[in-house]
Amino acid sequence: MLKSRLITAFILIPIVIAALFLLPPLGFAITILAICQLAAWEWGQLAGFAARSQRVWLALLCGLLLAFMLFTLPAYQHSVHLPQVCGPLWVSLGWWIVVLALVLFYPNSATFWRHSRAIRLIFGLLTIVPFFWGMLALRQYHYQEDHFAGAWWLLYVMVLVWGADSGAYVFGKLFGKHKLAPKVSPGKTWEGFLGGLAISALICWLFSVFAPLQVSLITLLICSIVSALASVLGDLTESMFKREAGIKDSGSLIPGHGGILDRIDSLTAAVPVFACLLLLVFGTL
Repeated sequence: MLKSRLITAFILIPIVIAALFLLPPLGFAITILAICQLAAWEWGQLAGFAARSQRVWLALLCGLLLAFMLFTLPAYQHSVHLPQVCGPLWVSLGWWIVVLALVLFYPNSATFWRHSRAIRLIFGLLTIVPFFWGMLALRQYHYQEDHFAGAWWLLYVMVLVWGADSGAYVFGKLFGKHKLAPKVSPGKTWEGFLGGLAISALICWLFSVFAPLQVSLITLLICSIVSALASVLGDLTESMFKREAGIKDSGSLIPGHGGILDRIDSLTAAVPVFACLLLLVFGTL
């Protein structure tokens, strides 16, 4: 299992970095839309839709919704303040605060949504749609002046999340004694959680020194820590929904890694939260 995970990671990481820096805006948007459709396909299983045909329809409808929102953007105008963009980003902040309560009070919190496919589908939309717009908003950052500015921001968020996740795993294995959320994900510990945050702070400092992010360290640190916290919440949230659905992995698309949602669960929270804080709250435009 570890060998297949490492091989897959060594293959996927260069592809992801190449997509960030080399794809044009339309190509990048289409790629993220396709990823969101795959995520919607897998979310169908979390929502209680076991039939393949039902999940295909969910993926198609999700793609149509995102494509419709994309095509309603004014030509040659990609401001983050457009309602199609800023709306989902602001919603993401509220949504992940609600999710925090769902995780903290699980399993009691599941009583009102456990038996409702509609509510679980809404949860999926609140997760996937802001992620889509967070990815596009960051990639479009100062695109006219520098085609790679947004790519650096996305790379930063991804490295931040991967670093926090890896740090939590290592510190948890070495020092983990106190369970973080035993009813949701028994393997996570407070020691791992704090270790992941420490790695996030280190990554924040390194990028502020060596990467062309052009933002104050304090602003970057605040956005980074909150986003790292959100990434942990995204991971716990998928674990909660998988536990309710009685499944181990959201899918089997990526060898050794499970499904698409298993790989982007932390990013679905971190990306829109980071984009909202950086571009809307702190106004780094």
